[in-house]
Amino acid sequence: MSRVSKPYEIVERALELSTTDGLVVIADEHSSANLRWAGNALTTNGVTRGRTLTVVATVDGAKGTASGVVSRSAVTADDLEPLVRAAEAAARGAGPAEDAQPLVSGVPSSPDFTDAPAETGSEVFGDFAPALGDAFARARSGGRELYGFANHELNSTYLGTSTGLRLRHDQPTGTLELNAKSPDRTRSAWAGRSTRDFKDVDPAALDAELAQRLRWAERRIELPAGRYETLLPPTAVADLLIYQLWSSTARDAVEGRTVFSQPGGGTRLGETLAPLPLTLRSDPHAPGLESSPFVIAHSSGDSGSVFDNGLPLAPTDWVREGKLERLTTTRHTAALTGLPVSPAIDNLVLDGGGERSLEEMVAATTGRALLLTCLWYIREVDPATLLLTGLTRDGVYLVEDGEVVGEVNNFRFNESPVDLLSRASEAGRTEKTLPREWGDWFTRAAMPALRIPDFNMSSVSQGV
Repeated sequence: MSRVSKPYEIVERALELSTTDGLVVIADEHSSANLRWAGNALTTNGVTRGRTLTVVATVDGAKGTASGVVSRSAVTADDLEPLVRAAEAAARGAGPAEDAQPLVSGVPSSPDFTDAPAETGSEVFGDFAPALGDAFARARSGGRELYGFANHELNSTYLGTSTGLRLRHDQPTGTLELNAKSPDRTRSAWAGRSTRDFKDVDPAALDAELAQRLRWAERRIELPAGRYETLLPPTAVADLLIYQLWSSTARDAVEGRTVFSQPGGGTRLGETLAPLPLTLRSDPHAPGLESSPFVIAHSSGDSGSVFDNGLPLAPTDWVREGKLERLTTTRHTAALTGLPVSPAIDNLVLDGGGERSLEEMVAATTGRALLLTCLWYIREVDPATLLLTGLTRDGVYLVEDGEVVGEVNNFRFNESPVDLLSRASEAGRTEKTLPREWGDWFTRAAMPALRIPDFNMSSVSQGV
C-alpha cells in the first residue's frame, strides 16, 4: 500500500493484522482552515491536513480482559503492523481492565464507510471573508480596531472492529472569536460564534454589537464586590453547564464525591434542581449541533470507555423540567451503579421555555442589574457543591431600569452552576452559542440567557 491509502483500507488492513482476541481501529482524517486578523487587517491564513490512527487491542485472560491503546499521527500503510503489534503488546502487558465489556456488535454499517474523507479548505470562507473585509472598513471609520480569528475543522472518523462494526462520521466544527478595541486599548468587547460552515455568521452584525458595547464602555462606573442581579448571556451559561455535565458521572455520584451525591448514600436523581421548567439535554441529531451518533473513545476514563466504541447514542435528558433525570455512564459504570447506560454526547442544549432575547431581558429589568459578556479562567473549588470560581472578561455593564448606563469593573465570581439553576428567576430564548472558556474542547451548545437575582461577585478583579 502507498502513503495515500484510503482510510477505510487502513482500518481493514489493521484489523487483518490482529492476533489478539479483539481489536478496535479508529482512523481520524483531519483538515482545517483558518483566518487571523489584527488591527482591521488579515495577518495569516492557512490550511492543514493530517491523519491519526488509534488501535485498541484486547486480550482475554483467566482474570479478565486487558486492553492496550496506541495512537500515532501521520500513519502510512508501512506503519500499520508495528502500530498493531505495539497495541497488542500493551494489552498483553497490562492487568485486567476495570471497564472491560464485550466489544460492541450488531450495529449497521455506515453506507459511506468506503467513501473518501470529507475535507475543508479556504473555500469555506468564500462569503465570510469579503463580509469581514467590509467590517474592517466600518471599524476603521468608526474608530475601533478588530482582532480575532476564524477556524474551521472537518474530522472524518472511520471506526472498525473485529466484531464487524464499520462506522463513519464527519464532524465539521467552526468557531469565530472577534474582539473590538478602542485605539487607546482602554475599552474591549468580545463576541463569539459557533458554526458548521460559516454561512450563518454575519460579521456586520457582530461588529455592530461590539461597537455598541464600546460605546457603553465610554462611561466607567466602579462597583464593589457583592451579590448583584445578573444577566448571564448564553455563552456564560454554556461554560457553566458544560462543566456541570463533565462533573455528572454516575459512579462519582454514587460513591459520594460530587454535588449529585445524596447525603447518606445514593444519588440526587429525581430531585428538583430548578423551579423553572429547565431541560438540559443532548441529542446527536440536534439541528445545527449534530455530533457523532455513536461512541468514539480514544481512551478510557471517568466518562468514556474504549470498549464502548460504536455504541449507538440516543437523545438524552440530563435535567427534565427542572428534575435531575440522568447521570453519565459507560456500560461498565451503568452495571456498577444500576443506572441506565447514558454515554456522554458531544453537544448540550438548555431549554427553558423563554421567548425573550437577551436584549429584551435587559429592557425588562427593573432597578439595577449587571450584564455580563463572558466568563474565563473557570476553576473548580469544591466538587461536593460544584463551587466554581472564575473571572468576568471583556465587558461588565450596569443596567438601570431597562437601559445600559455604563461599564463597570471586572469581578471574580464564586458560584455553583447547580445552585444557579435553583435560583434562576428567568430563562430567555435558547440560541446557539460559543462557550468562551471551553471553546477549544466543546463548541456545540445552545443556551438561553439566565437572570440570577443574587449572583456572587466575590471580589473586584483588575482583568479586562
